[in-house]
Amino acid sequence: MTLRPPAHILRTCSSLMVLTTVLVLGAASVPAVAAEPVAAASHPWNSPDAQVSVFETPDFMLSLQETSQTLVSLAPKAAKDGFDFAPANRFTQRLGDGAYRIGDLDLRLRTVGSEAWSDYSTAYKRTRVKPLKVKGALAAADITPSLGAGFPLKVTRTWSVVAGKLVLRYTLTNPGKTAIEIGGLGLPMVFDNIITGRHLDDAHETASFYDPYVGRDAGYLQVNRLNGAGPSLLVLPEKNTPFELYKPILNERNPDKSLKIYNDPEQRNMTFEGFYDWMVASKGFADTEWKGIQQWNETTSLVLKAGESRTIGVRFVLSPGVREIETTLMQNGRPVVVGLPGYVVPTDTDAELFVHSAQTVKSVSIFPEGALEVGTAQKAKDGWVKYAVTGKIDGRARMTITYADGSVQTVQYLVTKPEQQVVADMGHFLTTKQWYENPSDPFKRSPSIMGYDRDKNEIITQDNRVWISGLSDEGGAGSWLATIMKQLDNPVPEEVAKFEQFADTTLWGQIQTPDGSDKYGVRKSVMFYDPKTMPEGTYDPKLNWNTWSAWDREGAADLGRSYNYPHVAAAWWTLYRLGRYHDGLTTKETWQTYLTRAAETTKAMMTKAPYYTQFGQMEGDVFVYILQDLKREGYTDEAAEIETMMKGRADIWKTLKYPFGSEMPWDSTGQAEVYMWSRYFGDEKAADVTREVILAYDPTIPHWGYNGSARRFWDFLYAGKQSRIERQLHHYGSSLNAVPLFDAYRANPSDFQLLRVAYGGLMGSLTNIDSEGFAGSAFHSFPDAMHWDDMSGDYGMSFYGHAVSAAAYLVDHPTFGWAGFGGNVSQADGQAGSVVTLKPTDSARARLFIAPAGLWLTLDAGKFTAVSYDPATGKVTATLAAADAYTPQAVLNVATTTKDGKPYTANAEMQRGAYIVKLGAAETTLELTPKAN
Repeated sequence: MTLRPPAHILRTCSSLMVLTTVLVLGAASVPAVAAEPVAAASHPWNSPDAQVSVFETPDFMLSLQETSQTLVSLAPKAAKDGFDFAPANRFTQRLGDGAYRIGDLDLRLRTVGSEAWSDYSTAYKRTRVKPLKVKGALAAADITPSLGAGFPLKVTRTWSVVAGKLVLRYTLTNPGKTAIEIGGLGLPMVFDNIITGRHLDDAHETASFYDPYVGRDAGYLQVNRLNGAGPSLLVLPEKNTPFELYKPILNERNPDKSLKIYNDPEQRNMTFEGFYDWMVASKGFADTEWKGIQQWNETTSLVLKAGESRTIGVRFVLSPGVREIETTLMQNGRPVVVGLPGYVVPTDTDAELFVHSAQTVKSVSIFPEGALEVGTAQKAKDGWVKYAVTGKIDGRARMTITYADGSVQTVQYLVTKPEQQVVADMGHFLTTKQWYENPSDPFKRSPSIMGYDRDKNEIITQDNRVWISGLSDEGGAGSWLATIMKQLDNPVPEEVAKFEQFADTTLWGQIQTPDGSDKYGVRKSVMFYDPKTMPEGTYDPKLNWNTWSAWDREGAADLGRSYNYPHVAAAWWTLYRLGRYHDGLTTKETWQTYLTRAAETTKAMMTKAPYYTQFGQMEGDVFVYILQDLKREGYTDEAAEIETMMKGRADIWKTLKYPFGSEMPWDSTGQAEVYMWSRYFGDEKAADVTREVILAYDPTIPHWGYNGSARRFWDFLYAGKQSRIERQLHHYGSSLNAVPLFDAYRANPSDFQLLRVAYGGLMGSLTNIDSEGFAGSAFHSFPDAMHWDDMSGDYGMSFYGHAVSAAAYLVDHPTFGWAGFGGNVSQADGQAGSVVTLKPTDSARARLFIAPAGLWLTLDAGKFTAVSYDPATGKVTATLAAADAYTPQAVLNVATTTKDGKPYTANAEMQRGAYIVKLGAAETTLELTPKAN
């Protein structure tokens, strides 16, 4: 049988004289059948390295480079648009030394008893492998020659189809007389995450992002298309192939510019995160380059005795889509765990871990000992086993599950203080340690809440990325934005007073223009580099000021960066709400003034910084909230003007497939605003596309760092102390992307994936706050770091997302039963069908969703202490906290968010669409009842 290669392979190779052999292998593992070569056009670049062989398996059209038998193309047949998980489009550009492909192998070896390690990689110096004839294999080879002279082992590799699934296996044999220790064994995972040279539509249609579950024997890699469409790819471990660590493949070079071993020549930058190694063993790195750094798992090495062999490998399995990944894992015999509400566990919040495995659990252990308390196993529905999990000691915690067959699964948790205490610590730290008063400051930044260097434990008054010390952009505005957003639900009078002092003198007057033709314009930075006009000694001579990021006076004063405006608008909006719904918390200006400034800042962005408003803005959902409040307050003209402006943006987005760009060619922070305006204007198609795009780069994984952690990999360059391209765990994209996912879940509570991802991002925002309240921008995921960044940087954007979406969710899951996200659940008498009570433990305690009723309760003032729900009648009883000096009454908004949900009413006075409840010295209860059909 003769098959033409997939169209994208032909396009890739059409300019070369490529000898292509096509083979077919079915689910029954029938012998491969040779086919006639497919002719291609001649080209002077023709070389043996450009020749490929194409195979058909039940799931894929697969192509391998003939000289190395490494993967060129992995095109799923279920995708009808020619999509490819591998970077086949760059095959002919990546033929040289160091260019990794799946099928390569990285090794670090030493003779047992010696100290020095030797490094080997099949990608480092390309050498033709020796083809082997192996019955039933698609392709097989002795790849030992590609590992260089002096390599002491023999390595063979096979590509085959087993039980209908594509399998890649390596057999390592020690032919010598001395035992060899393998301290590094990495399987390069090379998928098409290269956005370089692609426009937005092309990137979403053709590129993928992939995420690791470093769960040892239960680990896997998931690969999702950027547009969120199926199928998704799962890379699963074969026997003896634990997923121990995830090691980046960098692009570092030696002093003579030659490529270092374990590095790829593809330039890592804002458009390319880099490739990674699935590390089966990594002790050789942990004991050397990464010494003293706590890794996700205990690191190991392998020993091959003389004459001994070991076979490792992975299989490639397709899931219909993102939501079916766990089901696909179970169908393939993999152990699966689901942590509810997630893997960040405050010490006052109940958590559960559900385990589904063909093997019974033999033991569960915790490291560090005592960090988590795990209850006894309880049977749940559909073969699941449930464990109660309680956080005991703050910090990272690893749960190790050992199964009856000896296989091991690890689950990564993070234990925190109660959420309200974490947030209180942050507010105190920001308004004390990060409070800056210096009347003689040459840039007039006093008073303010400045960025902070945790390593030095001092305020950052100078940085050659001037915005970091210039109170604007994300890296400079982050700390003051976190300060005010903390007050949204948890105001402290002293903290509010300090922020108002900053807002009255520095925000309004330095960051934002207070008068004239540029009124309401927002500067890019208050600090600038201008040594000719500033006093001698103004600038630290130890810093490199000869760089693009050291903006001059004119550059810093530019009003044209739209991304600076949401920070300011959010501050004025929050001050408005503090003044409107509390007595005496704000004193500098009236709530009317603050609301007007929020509105005018919104309009100023559209008139003074229009270029990037073609894209969604980070925190851009605040403009929706401002518009809603303008309407509620009767500011008709202002509301109409803003609505018209925003409708113009939304109309443009309606014409685009993926309107999610920014200053970067691809970004993960504009989606929230695009989604929110699309929903506001009734464009459900655009909202749905946005939701699915978010799910593509925002995973559910049994690991606190990756669960709900939206893709970001460049902002350490612009707001971090350890400045480099690196996958950032729980950067601000995590909580910002939670905002639309929560909204989508409230519209469709049957889509449990949305809630799990959103809650992971919401809680991820709190992981960056340390025991004293300092908040770093994100966690460094590379194994040579494994710590939170020491600069506060752009963390405030993360806390914004947390502040506006913090809530408690009461869920009745068909398999897992009643669960609380952001609260603890109990049932009267423990009887099924009886009244269910949720006691919120989230940081806000001002928002609550009862999923079975589709009921969304939000407090503009006041706090929930408990909410009870009767499944039989639908009756809801809300218990509100006692009054305090600033909050004499609660203001409750009641909304039904689902199509089949019943509207609810309460016996209370209404003002501006909300129920007004007078609070007293004790708790107050309010009953809500559903209207009869």
